[in-house]
Amino acid sequence: MLRIAVPNKGSLSGPASAMLHEAGYQQRKESKELVLVDPENEVEFFYLRPRDIAIYVSSGKLDIGITGRDLLIDSGANAEEILPLGFARSTFRFAAKPGTAQGIDDLAGRTVATSYEGIVAKHLADSGIDASVIHLDGAVETAIELGVAQVIADVVETGTSLRNAGLEVFGDPIMKSEAVVIRRTGAEADDPKVQQFLRRLQGVLVARTYVMMDYDCRAEHLEQAVALTPGLESPTISPLHNEGWVAVRSMVPTKDAQRVMDDLYAIGARAILTTAIHACRL
Repeated sequence: MLRIAVPNKGSLSGPASAMLHEAGYQQRKESKELVLVDPENEVEFFYLRPRDIAIYVSSGKLDIGITGRDLLIDSGANAEEILPLGFARSTFRFAAKPGTAQGIDDLAGRTVATSYEGIVAKHLADSGIDASVIHLDGAVETAIELGVAQVIADVVETGTSLRNAGLEVFGDPIMKSEAVVIRRTGAEADDPKVQQFLRRLQGVLVARTYVMMDYDCRAEHLEQAVALTPGLESPTISPLHNEGWVAVRSMVPTKDAQRVMDDLYAIGARAILTTAIHACRL
């Protein structure tokens, strides 16, 4: 059986379980469940603290896991990212009192407070900056006010909480994170069970990104229509009973669907429909 680590709580937990469910896997019904066996798919899920998942996977006790890129790097575990999943996105930035720092070079000799010591220490070392890093669990923005540090490094979304604390971000982002699938560094890359799991998740990602678009158009406008809906390889074209008309089916990026429908209508296409895709293999 394939043994997979899944986040048991936090911002990663719900979206990870939803994606696995869309991929055809059973998921736990109660948050107290720590292990779930899915015999039909030959998979065993272990629900673990997101911060611990990289450690378990790197030990070889579990085959793969879903966690955040930030947590993977911060752990220092012997594990690697093999598939980004597109949810739980975040950006890590430095922040300080306005006017006290403009770039990473200004951190030399200073103390940085963060909940992600591994990420920050590596980033500073890679940049050749000699600064101290202290670890705090949560609410790091108070560290400057209390005199524990001159700079903080934290997840920044809108920046509102930082501004409320009298701080501002500076310099380039430390890193951009999202949920990822990981495996132990050096693990067999072509394991068929792992590859099947990845194909299923990739199918979910594609299904979420595209819609299926169907429409009718005059044959003389077909080239214009195909240019608007090229699909992945090419659209499916079928003749209609009414001479001179064809039916077209093509996958279109969800974010572009309304614009494409407008453009198709403008060239004479009619009966334009979009349909959600629930599963996909490319």
